[in-house]
Amino acid sequence: MSSLSSIVALPPFSPKGSATCSKIVNTCLRNIQLTAHLNAFASVYEADAQEQATLVDSKRQAKEAGKLAGMVVGLKDLLCYKDHPVQAASKILEGFVSQFSATAVQRLLEQDTIIIGHQNCDQFGMGSSNENSVYGPVHNALDTTRVPGGSSGGSAVAVQTNTCHVSLGTDTGGSVRQPAAFCGLVGLKPTYSRISRHGLIAYASSFDTIGIFSQNIQDCAAVLEVIAGADDFDSTVSQQPVPTYSTQLQFTGKAKVAYFSTALAHPGLQPTIRTRTHATLAALRQAGHQVEAIDFPLLAYTLPTYYILANAEASANLARFDGVRYGYRSPESTTVASMYSKTRSQGFGQEVQRRILTGTFVLSAHHYDAWYVKAQQVRRLVKEAIEAIFSTYDFVILPTTPTTAFKLGDNVQDPLAMYLADLYTVPASIAGIPAISIPNGTDECGLPIGLQIMAPAFGEAKLLAFAQYLTTLQHQ
Repeated sequence: MSSLSSIVALPPFSPKGSATCSKIVNTCLRNIQLTAHLNAFASVYEADAQEQATLVDSKRQAKEAGKLAGMVVGLKDLLCYKDHPVQAASKILEGFVSQFSATAVQRLLEQDTIIIGHQNCDQFGMGSSNENSVYGPVHNALDTTRVPGGSSGGSAVAVQTNTCHVSLGTDTGGSVRQPAAFCGLVGLKPTYSRISRHGLIAYASSFDTIGIFSQNIQDCAAVLEVIAGADDFDSTVSQQPVPTYSTQLQFTGKAKVAYFSTALAHPGLQPTIRTRTHATLAALRQAGHQVEAIDFPLLAYTLPTYYILANAEASANLARFDGVRYGYRSPESTTVASMYSKTRSQGFGQEVQRRILTGTFVLSAHHYDAWYVKAQQVRRLVKEAIEAIFSTYDFVILPTTPTTAFKLGDNVQDPLAMYLADLYTVPASIAGIPAISIPNGTDECGLPIGLQIMAPAFGEAKLLAFAQYLTTLQHQ
């Protein structure tokens, strides 16, 4: 079942490492070939990566290389990379080549990273299993009969299988944290607006966040400090200074930690995950930290609130894909009206169509106040409630997901069951706060369990340091 036995391990990332970039890239390319059956990659840029590796090697010899020199990076198929295809894993963008690079991608290139390819995902980031892709489903390398999580499943599997050091995914309602949990990785969703969204194909603009997959906290911190910060191309990005996260990973003192009692008592929570979460909380108590259960009655409202608002934004954002200027156009159209309807019907997958229709419904004149406005009001209540919690506590700890990786096909015919996979990740998305998923042991089948840590807005420095501390504590 596992596809990890034949994979060659990558040397840990170091800008001054002894292994040449060319050798590292060749190892990544070999691993991509060995794991092709997992379907993690939409496009592999073999020639570009080898050329960049040679260039970075020469820069390292001349001591002119950037701070991420030699780091091999993958991109979710929602992030633009100049002169390379980007398709959002959808037929509607068939044949589209980006004319510019996303700000986050450009900043990585300026620090001498090596882009290895674009990675498979759910269409337009809509999904929790990576089964809604025009490229076909992605398989979890630990058990190929199971999903890797979504929507950034290809990015997670690429890091899981050592085909790159890190990968940029996107997290709208949990699409980095959930795959990280299913694949046994570190997955960071920063504060909304911490990273520019310029060059990210939009799903839900008030939720979309570029996130980071890595094997360890150090690599995640090093990437965040490069890609975060102000950007003239994104008016919504924060102007706050960017800390040097990679030098602030030592957590000192004692933390005040909260957890939602309703979350751990939820009937849909897998018992092993409940046990592992309680064990981690107990270890924190034993280490002298203050750990308290708190009531969060709004948890039950977060999923419907998120899906109403995200689908409404998707309805507006995806209206631009119509077959007129770029991408797929139905060959069967005879009029402008038929071109629109046939192109969108044939180009968008079933899940994307479902969300567009739902979003259009809640934005319609007769339902706007009852659904969209009400959801915005609940969003404000959730945000204020979470901010109030952080006036007392340093962190909130939850399971990342209610279950470990489920079987391919299990939830395809049951959208509500699929949406429940986001139960514990959407609160941070609604509040716009940073959250990270780190490994927290395995279940009885050997499948990874994720632990989610949430922090106040722009608290990534303390969040990463605490995650690093907790990783160390788990191994004591």
